[in-house]
Amino acid sequence: MNSKVKNLPIIVAIAVVVGMVLGNVLNYEKGTVVFRGSASELKMKRLMDYIEYDYVDEVDVDILLDGAITQMLKKLDPHSVYIPRDRLQRVTETMQGKFDGIGVQFLMHQDTVTITKVMPNGPSEKAGIEAGDRILIANNDTLFGHDYSSAKIMGFLKGSARSKIKLSIYRRSLDSVLSIDLKRGKIAIASVSGYHMMDDHVGYIYIERFARTTYDEFKVALTELQARGMKTLVLDLRNNPGGFMGVANSIVDEFLEDDKLIVFTKSKNGAIHESFATEKGGFETGNLYVLINENSASASEIVAGALQDNDKGTIVGRRSFGKGLVQQEMDLGDGSAVRLTTSRYYTPTGRSIQRPYSKNDNEKYYHSFTERMKSGELVSKDSIKVVDSLKFVTPKGKVVYGGGGIIPDVFVGIDTRLSLSNRLFLDLNNWVFKYVDNHRGPLKKWQLDDFVINFDKNDKIMNAFLSSLDQEIPPSPNAKKELKLYLRALVAQQLFDDLGYYTIIRKEDLMIKKVMELDAQN
Repeated sequence: MNSKVKNLPIIVAIAVVVGMVLGNVLNYEKGTVVFRGSASELKMKRLMDYIEYDYVDEVDVDILLDGAITQMLKKLDPHSVYIPRDRLQRVTETMQGKFDGIGVQFLMHQDTVTITKVMPNGPSEKAGIEAGDRILIANNDTLFGHDYSSAKIMGFLKGSARSKIKLSIYRRSLDSVLSIDLKRGKIAIASVSGYHMMDDHVGYIYIERFARTTYDEFKVALTELQARGMKTLVLDLRNNPGGFMGVANSIVDEFLEDDKLIVFTKSKNGAIHESFATEKGGFETGNLYVLINENSASASEIVAGALQDNDKGTIVGRRSFGKGLVQQEMDLGDGSAVRLTTSRYYTPTGRSIQRPYSKNDNEKYYHSFTERMKSGELVSKDSIKVVDSLKFVTPKGKVVYGGGGIIPDVFVGIDTRLSLSNRLFLDLNNWVFKYVDNHRGPLKKWQLDDFVINFDKNDKIMNAFLSSLDQEIPPSPNAKKELKLYLRALVAQQLFDDLGYYTIIRKEDLMIKKVMELDAQN
């Protein structure tokens, strides 16, 4: 036998081992992998082999393994999670702040893909596509007449940058079908959802999440508002689930003086990593209010905690979620990944804001809203339970607590005036879409500032909606006022995106009203 052939199994074995070791070294930044053939690993491998080759029925081992990994991670903590291959791309795109596509927002209206917004400077705008257009066919795929999910539609429209796509578009204003060829491109996913001046000196910025692009978006907003005369900033972090810690640190750096501690982390082996403010801060002397609520988590809490512990600004709202664990995304080699908790973070005074959790009881952990409502803490600050042993003091003597979220400096309870049912809101949303779709020409003439002051002053549009209802509105005296507010906000969202929506909604926002009251006193 040829000696090269005889030695082939040995060569292959060496190559496999070397490849595994190199893979561990090269992947170190994504996670520490220790190569060892432990008894536990061999046990799992043997079980999977038995199931694949000896089990009585055919089994998709990949699906079985996905489920096993998910259940395994549930035994650790609520934030260590498995991301299957079919979800990882969407998660990555959201956190990177961009994806490859045609640059439209859409909804399904009567089994047809209807474009609600065309992204500025994107491929669709350049190709002449307009809001209100219906996408009938994408390449050879018929999109109308099917009960497709939004994810399914996105699968037809997305593709690698500069790849070609041919669309058949129905345009109502022309009552004709247009054939449009375009190339896909890089589409930004905004994480700073809106910013504007609330009066001659108070600016407002809403951050939806902390993605890779968030700091750059925030810096643009901050610079523009300062150019308009902003002296006081309202930074809205409500319902922000978090994201990249480094991005949150960069934003905090805009407010804190040089060398102020922002946050520090501690790993299992006791390694501590500290982050400090630098000299680049662009709003160190301005007045600052930070809005948080029970859904502000993780990186949002890093921002609020760093500012509160450094006696910078005023935290307004309700106790935040309470997530003080840090995850690291680790590639599993088959297109899937795991986000594994690798350390805890602490605010500058040394407090952990991670709230207690029971292993393997994620349902209770993630659905604490009901418990908070029952306890009364969503309507009264006095109902927030604190632990005296977790009391800390800021440099200026303010008492703060660890052990479960950031407690605001100024409490604002949940707005109990709101009474719209889910069904009524859905009816309103559907009606608004049809209204805008039927009046796009006249509506294009509105400018946002004029819209906020003058749209539907005579209640003609509001009354048209009420006439369309087949249900009674709630007897609450605020019901019609609330309906009018959301009607105007939803129309504004169709015309001016999220900026329009929030500009209207914030007019009746209790936290915003409290901020304006506090600002008037200073």
